[in-house]
Amino acid sequence: MKINSTKLKMTGILLSILLACAGCSKHSTPTPVTPPPADTITYKDPPQYGTPYSGVPATQDIVMYEVNIQTYTPATFQGVMARLDSIKALGVNTIWLMPTYPVGVLKSINSPYCVQNPEAVNPNFGTLTDLRNLVAAAHSLGMAVIMDWVANDTSWDSVWITNKSWYLQDANGNIIPPPNTTYTDVAALNFNSTAMRTAMIRAMKYWVFTANIDGYRCDFADNITSNFWAQALDTLNTITTHKLIYLAEGTTSAEISAGFQIDYAFSYWSTLEAVYAGTQAPSSIFTTNTAEIASIPSSGTKLRYTTNHDDAGTVSPITEYNGIQGSLSAFVMAAYMGGIPLIYDSQEVGYPNTISIFTDVPVNYSANPAIVAAYKQILAFRAAHLAIKTGTLTQYNDPNIVAFEKVSGTDDVLILVNATNNTVDYNVPAGLQSTTWINGLTQASTTLSTQLSFAPYQYVILSKN
Repeated sequence: MKINSTKLKMTGILLSILLACAGCSKHSTPTPVTPPPADTITYKDPPQYGTPYSGVPATQDIVMYEVNIQTYTPATFQGVMARLDSIKALGVNTIWLMPTYPVGVLKSINSPYCVQNPEAVNPNFGTLTDLRNLVAAAHSLGMAVIMDWVANDTSWDSVWITNKSWYLQDANGNIIPPPNTTYTDVAALNFNSTAMRTAMIRAMKYWVFTANIDGYRCDFADNITSNFWAQALDTLNTITTHKLIYLAEGTTSAEISAGFQIDYAFSYWSTLEAVYAGTQAPSSIFTTNTAEIASIPSSGTKLRYTTNHDDAGTVSPITEYNGIQGSLSAFVMAAYMGGIPLIYDSQEVGYPNTISIFTDVPVNYSANPAIVAAYKQILAFRAAHLAIKTGTLTQYNDPNIVAFEKVSGTDDVLILVNATNNTVDYNVPAGLQSTTWINGLTQASTTLSTQLSFAPYQYVILSKN
């Protein structure tokens, strides 16, 4: 006769419990045991799709490119794939995809940041297979891919919305939009909800495994408690097969302490705007640079930019920086003074108009090859010089020319930018007179005399080797 081993084990367990209870005082109170949630017992990470990308750049080496899929023709993952070679050729090694999730309909204004399902693909852009192919193609070209993560809120018709405790509520128990904002198209999440936090972290892990991505740019990070970011990033870091990039749209030191490697250079961008508007002196950019870098732990760095999807929605960089030459000169300062540079797609072709994120805005990416060539030169010079990435900065004061030298070991670069719309003469500092450099744009040898003449917004980039 075959004995049922499961029944036999259960009989033994029950007998042990009865014997234990028999020796207990009738007044003793058993210690209550709360079983773990069933979903904690059954949850498993998705299987890893593809081979984790081993070429994720060190933070200091990142050159980031923001992809707004709605500027491509077609406005799909495949449309982006068709441009990957051109993006790589700029000198880019990291792509940031703006939100690729389904957009909510209820109360919606068609913002890509109004996420209906954080574990699905926007069908307007393609399928999960298309996204995977895009990531794989970027990897094959030597570019990491990070996704945009929206943690603060969801759409009003989100797949999460039935979990009412996951959301902030008013005194009457109604789910509310994010407090102290104008964002009425989204519902605010409640970071006091352990269940919501768990679901969000799992969703962030989902894309690392399912699409083989290399990290996240986290939207509106300042509005979210840093202890959530520490929890989320600590959990993501347990995925030891991946080296992940974390970019916070925020400015607080707490975010870097929580695990982000990069946060936003809001102050630097604001000062650049003011310099080109003529409301601040060019030298003010040095004050902002020093203060901004000092405001975060040394483990972090700043994302420096002249435009992004928020800024380009209200003004073109061509308008903002008083023309093509102005926009290039501003980018030289952003790319070389400190932090890591960002290009928002369309700026490299000098797109002259604003770009709404709420609708398709097709950009002619074959326009203005001379501007594309200029961006390539700027980024190639940065890639060739460790001094730009990590060097010690020396400022040379001038009312019009933003002049600074950066040195790292034997690597020595000198950057001179006319930050005005006037032709100006620059008096070369005594310590730089009669020094010989290589022009980073022309490769010609240049010996500095006592004075240089600069056309409006002209820039000169020099190196000792």
